Amino acid sequence: MSSSFPPSLPVSRSLDIVGFGLNAVDYLITVPHYPPFNSKVRFLDCQTLPGGQVATAIAGLARLGLSTRYIGQVGDDEAGMLQIASLTNERVDTRIRVVAGVRTQTAFILVDRSTGERTIIWDRDDRLNFDPDALSPEIIQCGRVLHLDGHDVPASIRAARFAREAGMPVVIDVDNIYPGIEELLPLVTCLIGSAECPGRMTGEPDLRKALGIIQARFGNRLVVATLGREGALALEEQRWVTSPGFLIEARDTTGAGDAFRAGFIYGLIKGCTLEDALRSANAVAALNCLGTGARGGLPNRQELETFIAGPCRFWPPEAGS
Repeated sequence: MSSSFPPSLPVSRSLDIVGFGLNAVDYLITVPHYPPFNSKVRFLDCQTLPGGQVATAIAGLARLGLSTRYIGQVGDDEAGMLQIASLTNERVDTRIRVVAGVRTQTAFILVDRSTGERTIIWDRDDRLNFDPDALSPEIIQCGRVLHLDGHDVPASIRAARFAREAGMPVVIDVDNIYPGIEELLPLVTCLIGSAECPGRMTGEPDLRKALGIIQARFGNRLVVATLGREGALALEEQRWVTSPGFLIEARDTTGAGDAFRAGFIYGLIKGCTLEDALRSANAVAALNCLGTGARGGLPNRQELETFIAGPCRFWPPEAGS
């Protein structure tokens, strides 16, 4: 079956990618093992690091050498200034509004050193929601691709409409079902969600059936489920593509999904086949898991290309490996 991926992108734009969505500051606590209930455990490390779904993906794309813009809001606290500085240091064009008297979105993340898996406890002040009227066509339409997470649904709808009017594909990172998202999703070209998200969206426990329902319901050209260390499953119109994850010794899985989106969008912008874009996505996610924090292992272009060209092993591991 022929492929329609990648979608056509506009040319002669000043930026490769515009991102609108969440940012956060993570308080990362590493423990030797996940503590059982009503117990005590001595932590190994504690760090304050920038994160957030779209902000991390945009930072990853900037590190890969693309021209990027991030649009979002922070509070007027130290965490907000840390977030702004982190993106500025990555040479991201930041269009960040500072909301007075509000705490920046915060997450406390417990990382199990024995497995690299993490548990996230988070909070976000509703006053950080973006006013849709503050988005203009000019701030969106200078890019070739728009990346969203759909948290601020009304503002995301406005951004996606501006993008589609300008011929820009829209990629969305879906991890929750926010009120009104049914109006947003038909504007999305590439929908990427966690393995559990399609079932929650459709009530269908079979992943392939759920992805098919989503594509039929919303008309997305591509729907993808990320499968953690097992890689990803994609449905492009009527074509199924599986992409295995890379076999690594993960240090911290925080931000792996955000890194996956960065690698995927990188492949899209570079004109890769769907198979190569998914491999790039899995590779960026794997490399990020070798570091600490949401952005600790994000690679540059040379590091990504070297990793993919190297003697990679894929999940599941072969017997005896």
